[in-house]
Amino acid sequence: MAAPDERRSMPPALPEPRTPADDRPVRAGAAWFSYTASGDQIVWSAPLRAMLGHPPVQNEVSRKVLARYVHRDDHAKALGAITQAWTAQVQVRTTVRLMRADGGWFDVDCRLEPVKSPDGTVRGIRGTVTDVSARERARRELARLARRSETVQASLVDPDPATGLLTRARFADEIDRAQRRGGGAILVIRVQPDRPDEGAGLRPELHADLLHRAARVLEGVVQEGALLGRVGPSEIGLLLAGTSWPLARREAELLVEALRSQTFVLPESWLKANAWGGLVRFTPDAEAGSHEVLIDAEHAWRESRDSGRSLTLVAHPVPVRDRQGSYRTRVAAALGTDRFTLYAQPILDLQSNAVTRHELLLRVLDEANGPQSPIQVLDTAERLDAVYDIDLWVVERAMQLAAEQPDRCIQINLSGRSVGDPRLTDEVERLILRYEVNPGQLTFEITETALIGNLSEARRFADRVRDLGCELALDDFGSGYASFRYLRIFPIDLVKIDGEYVVDLVDNPQDQVLVRALVQVCQAYGIRTVAEFVQDEPTLRLLRELGVDYVQGYLIGRPAPLLPGRLPGP
Repeated sequence: MAAPDERRSMPPALPEPRTPADDRPVRAGAAWFSYTASGDQIVWSAPLRAMLGHPPVQNEVSRKVLARYVHRDDHAKALGAITQAWTAQVQVRTTVRLMRADGGWFDVDCRLEPVKSPDGTVRGIRGTVTDVSARERARRELARLARRSETVQASLVDPDPATGLLTRARFADEIDRAQRRGGGAILVIRVQPDRPDEGAGLRPELHADLLHRAARVLEGVVQEGALLGRVGPSEIGLLLAGTSWPLARREAELLVEALRSQTFVLPESWLKANAWGGLVRFTPDAEAGSHEVLIDAEHAWRESRDSGRSLTLVAHPVPVRDRQGSYRTRVAAALGTDRFTLYAQPILDLQSNAVTRHELLLRVLDEANGPQSPIQVLDTAERLDAVYDIDLWVVERAMQLAAEQPDRCIQINLSGRSVGDPRLTDEVERLILRYEVNPGQLTFEITETALIGNLSEARRFADRVRDLGCELALDDFGSGYASFRYLRIFPIDLVKIDGEYVVDLVDNPQDQVLVRALVQVCQAYGIRTVAEFVQDEPTLRLLRELGVDYVQGYLIGRPAPLLPGRLPGP
């Protein structure tokens, strides 16, 4: 600490600052400061002190004081401007945020000028400050709105890429809206080649092309205002909102016949198509919603096919109990006749750069199109509370694989409804003992968390499988189903980042911010992360930089059918 006489010998506060150019005083009442290297002295004007929330008392004598009142995110910017003014001996203008004594902050334009000694050397910096908070607030709001317009999906109407029709989810939304407005009818048409041998000879992309051309035929003959959607691998739905039942029946007959009589010219062949329809009427007072009506229409076209008719009519929605019983019978039949099959997709450990895990993926064998995504089947099964048997079928086959390949780790998808089913916990424990599986090989992925009906039972399942030595993963993290809340409810070991935020990661700064934040949150919770939909090397490199633990996607390996009793790969 300096002695009293030394403090008295320090340079006095600078007079009202003058510009180097013409030596005239700064405008009266202006907010300004000056810094002199000799004595490390900062002088603030009374207006600047008032802006900062401090009374105009004594001068401060430390650079650290100024640093404390510049917003921390602008420290580098302010230092750079001061350095440029000092070393280049030029006037510099910058905009920074200053902190008030109450913790708030405001924006200022700051003009910095070097103060020179008689010999021409720079001995200090003089700054003039103008409050521009209103201008900067408006600028930030415009920038925020621009970012939101870039990051918010422009429309929920995502067309099906193969046909250009509404997706099943959007089609269901339109049914709900039509039901509120007065009802109508739903027609679901199954389209496939007329002869089974023709269907067996078509590649999957040609099946999609057949459905695309069938959609164009229907668009050409439907009544004005009717909506079309792709509701299944080979199914097209037609919404006849506000249409009377007799008129809907007549239209359905004409549409099914139009497809049956059409010759379709495909890139590699031409063929006739067979079509079966299921028509269901719905009313505003019916208990059945859009998904239930769709299920009834799908069941009706199957009745048409099995009975040899072209069209089956359902004048009233099926009672809930009958619908559940019918669907459970179909699930049992599919499980008993090998209509379900399993594929496996490799997962790469970024630390060892080796495939250490495989995710089992369910596929539904369609007689026309081969293995298909199970999304539609599982969605229906969950709504009708019939998904437990499917999940248990997958779990048992996963146990068999784990027992036959004790060096492999397997990830098993479970629906939210099954996780909340009290039977599942006992079945998993029983199967582990039956097949003598090392529990450390198994990771159970919870999907569709929004559909968990019994959180207490789901927590019991999670605690028990982890007590056994298994791991728990949360699928589709960052999507509408998974939330941060589940990181606290369940003892999660692994989080799978939704591929929607990974597929365009390299070119999308907003997705980079989100993935970085998700990784940081998981690291803070002691949770490992998996990034899905990794398709190229630049994305893989960026995910390494962001700290992701595992990756999966086409770059690592596509889903492949299980070999007899074995996972694909070495």
